[in-house]
Amino acid sequence: MPLDPTALLIELEPVVATNLDRHLSLAKEWFPHEYVPWSEGRTYDGVLGGEAWQESDAKLPDVARTALIVNLLTEDNLPSYHHEIATLFGRDGAWGNWVHRWTAEEGRHGIAIRDYLTVTRAVDPIELERARMEHMSAGFTNGHPDEAMHSIAYVAFQELATRISHRNTGRATGDPIAEQLLARVAADENLHMVFYRNLLAAAFDLDPDGAMQAVTDVVGGFEMPGANIEGFGRKALSIALAGIYDLRQHRDEVLQPVLRQWNVFGRTDLTGEGEKAREQLAAHMDELESQAARFEERREARRLRQEAKKA
Repeated sequence: MPLDPTALLIELEPVVATNLDRHLSLAKEWFPHEYVPWSEGRTYDGVLGGEAWQESDAKLPDVARTALIVNLLTEDNLPSYHHEIATLFGRDGAWGNWVHRWTAEEGRHGIAIRDYLTVTRAVDPIELERARMEHMSAGFTNGHPDEAMHSIAYVAFQELATRISHRNTGRATGDPIAEQLLARVAADENLHMVFYRNLLAAAFDLDPDGAMQAVTDVVGGFEMPGANIEGFGRKALSIALAGIYDLRQHRDEVLQPVLRQWNVFGRTDLTGEGEKAREQLAAHMDELESQAARFEERREARRLRQEAKKA
């Protein structure tokens, strides 16, 4: 019989406690200010009468700037994310300790990325602030607000996706400072992914069919938490065309490794509903493979056309 959400949270509490201790033993203390080239900073115009931002100030490639802005705006919505998981997981015991620790660690990411962008004048600070206000005003709503299994499955995938996006964005900047900063952020995201991945592994042992259905639902409807950023579709396409985060990476570097860790396609403890969900997941993974291959073909054709124009 499937576990109801409250029972699942109770059953998983010892697993949370164990993995929180593990997380704290591996997490490294770091300081956002150490990753920002403060000596490059200049006062902006406005109340302090400095120099207005202009496009020529920006030294990063356009697509890297786009990816950094998307990553930052996603991190900015932390209050909404905290509300969602605190409401679902609670604020007491091991669950509460994890919720607050996770929030504290995530808070560093937005601080560090914004300081880097404003100090180096990589983006228009006025446009950035307006985008932050708009995105945070829209908030974030978990697609499964009352379903703990689905929520844990989602963040297991999402944290890995965020890690890869940050890491590849750092490389795309061509700036060793930005790459070092985003590698540090990505290291946090990786530990968060492992925490949630371990929780869902335990949930699979408690309720195999329920976990299988949750994974299938989440994979089938997956969206990044920044999907409601203004112009996200256009921005995501440019990011994908640049190879920072595309469907191939999503399938092969995010979904596949996590599914493999849970032995999703090798489990022998599923019953009828779980088997049905697994078949649906397998079909969806095959469809993602086809979609990724088609996108890669179109991207390569686009690259060849652009090269021909330059010749």
